[in-house]
Amino acid sequence: MAFSGKYELESQENYVEFLEAVGLQNAKTDHKVVTEVLQDGNNFTWTQTIPNWTWSNKFIVGQECELATMTGSKFKAPVTMEGGKISVQFPQYHFTAEIVDDKLIMTCITPGEKGVTFKRINKRI
Repeated sequence: MAFSGKYELESQENYVEFLEAVGLQNAKTDHKVVTEVLQDGNNFTWTQTIPNWTWSNKFIVGQECELATMTGSKFKAPVTMEGGKISVQFPQYHFTAEIVDDKLIMTCITPGEKGVTFKRINKRI
């Protein structure tokens, strides 16, 4: 299913625990997150916006791409898609995204025995 669209945060699990696991304890947690995805075949522009902050990545599924973390650090990683699910290994966590029942489901999992699974469900707006 196509990812293109604008989505608003509906619910999330383990957000504070995830921020702590990746060293962002002081990040705000009480904001409205809007995610906009532009998809043209395998070319994506993925943008998340909260008041006074925007984070955006452009990537091509099936290729190694230069991406940015939430803090602006740059890294290179392959972006894959299997079974309609986008997958990227960020430096501190593994990210997946998929469309389920017209909702954008994003999951971030930190490594290790005490890994944290952060899940964000976004409704199309």
